[in-house]
Parts: sequence; C-alpha cells; structure tokens
Amino acid sequence: QKQEELEVEFLLENIVSVSADFITYLFQSRELSCLKIHVNETKLKSPCTRKDFTFTMKGSYEEAQVVSIGPCCQWGSSGTTTFHYVKHSQPRLDMTLPKEWFFWGVCFTCGRPLWNMTIHNSQSAVESVELTRPVLIFCPSNKNLDLRLGFDLCAEECDFICKRKKVVAAALKKVLHIAEDLQEDEVPVVAVMTTGGGVRSMTAMLGSLLALQELGVLDCISYISGLSATTWTMAKLYEDANWSQKDLRGPIGDIRQHVIKSKWHCFSLDCMKYYEEELCERKKEGHKVSFTDLWGLFIDCMLHHQASTHRLSDQQVALNEGQNPLPIYLSINVKEDFSTLDFKEWVEFTPYEVGFLKYGSFVRSEDFGSEFFMGRLMKKIPESRICFLEGTWSNIFSTSFMDAVYLSGHSEDFWHRWTQGNEHDIEEDPALPKKPHKQATFVSIPKGCLSNTLRQMMTGRPVVSTYPNFLKGLQLHNKYLENESFCMWKDTVLASSASQLNEMGDYLQLVDTAFFINTSCPPILRPERKVDVILHLNYSGGSQTLPLDLFSKYCLEHGIPFPSTELSQEDREHLKECYVFEDSLEAPVLVYLPLVCDTFQKYKAPNVERSPTEMEQGRVDVSSCAGPFATGLLTYTEENFNKLLNLCSYNILNNKRLILQALQTAVERKK
Repeated sequence: QKQEELEVEFLLENIVSVSADFITYLFQSRELSCLKIHVNETKLKSPCTRKDFTFTMKGSYEEAQVVSIGPCCQWGSSGTTTFHYVKHSQPRLDMTLPKEWFFWGVCFTCGRPLWNMTIHNSQSAVESVELTRPVLIFCPSNKNLDLRLGFDLCAEECDFICKRKKVVAAALKKVLHIAEDLQEDEVPVVAVMTTGGGVRSMTAMLGSLLALQELGVLDCISYISGLSATTWTMAKLYEDANWSQKDLRGPIGDIRQHVIKSKWHCFSLDCMKYYEEELCERKKEGHKVSFTDLWGLFIDCMLHHQASTHRLSDQQVALNEGQNPLPIYLSINVKEDFSTLDFKEWVEFTPYEVGFLKYGSFVRSEDFGSEFFMGRLMKKIPESRICFLEGTWSNIFSTSFMDAVYLSGHSEDFWHRWTQGNEHDIEEDPALPKKPHKQATFVSIPKGCLSNTLRQMMTGRPVVSTYPNFLKGLQLHNKYLENESFCMWKDTVLASSASQLNEMGDYLQLVDTAFFINTSCPPILRPERKVDVILHLNYSGGSQTLPLDLFSKYCLEHGIPFPSTELSQEDREHLKECYVFEDSLEAPVLVYLPLVCDTFQKYKAPNVERSPTEMEQGRVDVSSCAGPFATGLLTYTEENFNKLLNLCSYNILNNKRLILQALQTAVERKK
C-alpha cells in the first residue's frame, strides 16, 4: 500500500468568552452551577400511571438522572432531581419523555432554551424556567473547594512539625550529649522508611522500633513511612495515642500472640458471616466493594481479638502534642491496560490528608472515599475503617504479568513491541518556534485487535482497590509540564497527554507499592518536608539491595536529590549490617540497614558473645525464599518470631555509632 497524506486546514476564529472565576495551581477548578429540575405530579392525567422522565447532561457530575412520578410516590408530591455542571460551560440538557419518541433539548449557550419556555428572575436571584412538565431552577454553587490544591504541607502537619521539633530537640540533646539547646531551625528532620514483606516485615519493624526506643532515637524521628505489611504494624501501634512514650514490649507481646496462633479461626462460620455483614454494610454506605475489602477484614481478624473500629483520621489524636512520629502510608494508582512501570502515581495517606505527590491535590482523610466533582464534595460517604485501607496498602492480589516480568529483573521491551502502539514525532523541524510548555506532536498508530487482546492479558490485574476519584472534573493547567513538583514525579507514558491522566477517570485504582518498587521513600522526599536523615529499614525478601538500587535509579532519572548508593561487589556478596551514604548537601543522609544475619550469629547483644548452648538462637535464615520467614507465611512459631525480632533489634543496637554519627552530621549541617 502507498503511504498517503491528508492535508487539513484549520481556521482560527474568535469566540465570545464569558468571564469566570478560576481557582488554579497545577489544577484548575472552575465555578459550579446547580440546576434543579422539578416535575409537577399534580397535572398527571392518570394517578395510576407511572411516568419516568430521563434527563441527561453530558459533562455534569450526575450525567443522567431519572425522575419518576406516579403510584410509587405519594399523590400530590413532586419529583425533583439536580445537575451540577461547570458554570458558563454551555451544556445541553436532554430529556426523554416517558413512552414517547419525542426528543426535547435545552441549550444553555445563550441562556435560552431550544423549546418554548419562559425565563424569569425570582427574588432570591435564582433563575427558574417554567415548562408544561418540568421546571428548571438555576442555583449558585459553593465557590469554596472541599479539597486542597498546592504542594505545600497542610496547616495541621506544619503545626505538628513545630510541636514535634521540641520533642526531637530534647532527644537529640540527650543522645548526642549537646551542651546547648537546639534552636528550632537547627533541629534536623529524621524519617524512618520501611519496606514490605508480609508478616516478616511486620515483625522485623517491631524489632527495629524497639531498638530505636532503647537507644533514645525514636523520639528523634518525625516521620515513619510504610507500605504493604509494615502498614499493619503502624496501624496497630497508632491505636494507642502515646505508643512511642510507652515500653514497646507491651504491644509486641500482643502482636506475638496473634502471629503464632493458627489463622484457621479467620475462616470459621462466625467469621464468614461477619465478613458478609460488613461487606453488605459497606456497600450500603456507598463504597464500591471488592475482594481487597474481604482481605482487609481478614487482616483485622488476624491481628485483633475483636473487630477494630479505628479509622485513619482517628490517628490525629496520636499527633496532637507531637508525641509520636507522623505516619505516612503509601500506595500507587494504576490504570487499566497499562503495566505499573508504564503508569503509576504515588498516593500518600496521613491522618490529616490523602493525596497525589505529582498533582499536589489532597483531601481530608475523613473525606477519602467520598465523591467529588470540580473540587467540591458532592456525596459524603462514611470514612472507611482502617482495616479496609490495610487491605488496599497490602493488596497481594494486584500484580499483573507485566509487573511480574519487571520484578523478575527482565525488560518489558519485548512485550511492548507486541502490545503498544507506535508513535512517531512529526515535529523534527517545526514551522513555528516551540514554546516551553507546549507538548510535542506525534502521529499514533494503534495496534490491532490481536495485540489489544494480548495487552489486556498482559496488563490485567486480578483485583484492585477502587475508590471515587477526588480529582474528577479538575483540569490541568496548560503549563503543567513546567511545574517542578509535577516533573519530579512525572513517571508515566501519558505524562504529556493531559486528557488521559488521572483527573478524567471516575475511580482510582490503588495497588500495593511493592509491585513497582518495594520502598516507601517517595513521600519522605517531598521537598516541603525537608528531611535531613533517612533510616532505610529493609525487610524485603530475596535481594536486599534491589529495592535500594531501583529507587536510586528512579531518583537519578527524575532529578530527585538522593545520595549515591554505590556498593562494591564484595559488599554486595557479603552485606554488612549498616551503611551510611552521604554526598551532596541537597540530599539527605541515608542510613541503610539491610535484613542480614551477620554478627548476630556469634553475639546475642553488642559485645556479648553467645555461649555454645545459645548458638542456635543466632541462626536466622532470612535469605531463603522458602525458609521460615517467607513472605507468604502468615503464622510463625514463637521461637522464629523471637529470633527475627531479636535480630532486627540487634542490628540497630550494634550500629549505634553509625546512626548517632548520621544524626550528628545532620545537626552540623543545620548549623
């Protein structure tokens, strides 16, 4: 076939624009108008006849509404429905009359309908339209947004940091033996970052926190981030508003009892009945129920004696006086027909807010799961219990074939050749000078039916957590590609296609972050948090350096300040218990603690050797994928639980000097 060209001529004309108020940052939010439609039942000829009126307004929050009048309603009552749409957007209202092939339309382009009706102004400055059957009333909508646009920290977190710095300053003075009090601007921000790995990571994190508490370093920490199963540890601890001020051996003992007991009770008839009741109730509340909700209930049953009623926003009580570090839970938003490598968006959860790192858009934690349009809360849905969020954060059922290929260390290029369309840049020699924020022009050649089917098979995920998209209706600013914060987290193949990014979707699809990179570091590295030291606690299975290597590469590609993490081949083959990485003053000091069993084999405590009878307690197989600490295991023996707990505690206690040295470096940098 010959290659053909189609020449198209565009004529640029001026259109009459209407002035409107915009709330803009990276996203633009426009004013909303509210259209109420009232159908008067009193004029119904036959009271025994039911009439269904279907109204449609494309681009509105509701899209389509049905008003029914007749025997299903009390005689004399009226049917009313409402549409919310962008003010001055010139929408079209379509109405289908009951059982009639009659089409009626109203165009709001000039404020006049296409069909004969009268418009008049009422005393309340609300426009109404009188028709024979429906009545249309135009109402002003609230101009204030119910979400927050901007990359700055929310006021609540800023207040927390001010309070926490006082606790941190006192703790640093004690552990570093500083003679003078630290001023507020001299107090470094220290964060603990964890990785996932099932019950292994949950148990290991408890051992690490116990050791940090014994060293007096736990009070030096301002943030703790987690993903996957380390979120179980965090959610469990934050049920107590003063957990870090108490001896952690208490909650550790409680979790130990849950880990060592059989999980068969979670499948009892009583539990199955309870699961069904909870899922039905959740559906009634307005949530979109999925298998991950059942997984969340299973986690709740696995770690509690009775159902937990805690919610994410309840954890604010644990932060009111700055008495604990601020917890950050991490997930990623994905898209259908795209692998996680090709499309993912970091989503952080704190007791204050839930939001996107890339877009700088956040909603209150108690509003997450509710329905939004153009930044306004349209339908309030009760906040989820935290067990359902735990099911989302640790969704082990969300991996696709392409994700498995990536995690195995192989390239996706081979599969892309057969599943992705071809794009060719046609702006090699543009006729006009290119503006910085303008996007390149490509010609896209989509794949055929067979390739699309293969793509769906390769990228399909068994289960994802689905929540209403709180960005729905918002529009990206036309210069969004010039925004530094957006570019920092711009890691999708659709980054230059604004119409295909997340704000257009009705729902978020959240999965476990570990299926991309087993790290919870991204929210810690937000420039606004100004973190000076990161304690990288690695609990992953298999290669201990892979998560660090992948994230270091990610930071390098995206220009995110992060220290060089080069390790010699000798170190990679025989990892030490602790490494400290620091180079640029712009990057935080990184203290890296892999999950290894090194000197613990001979020492039960720093400088305390094991006796011959204690040598068995030092043999902890954390490197074998099929060992007693494999990621898929949900039950440990008490001996293995204690071994892993003691190992992780020892590795921190034995490297006290390096940890305190990193804190000292951060203090000196601040001065």
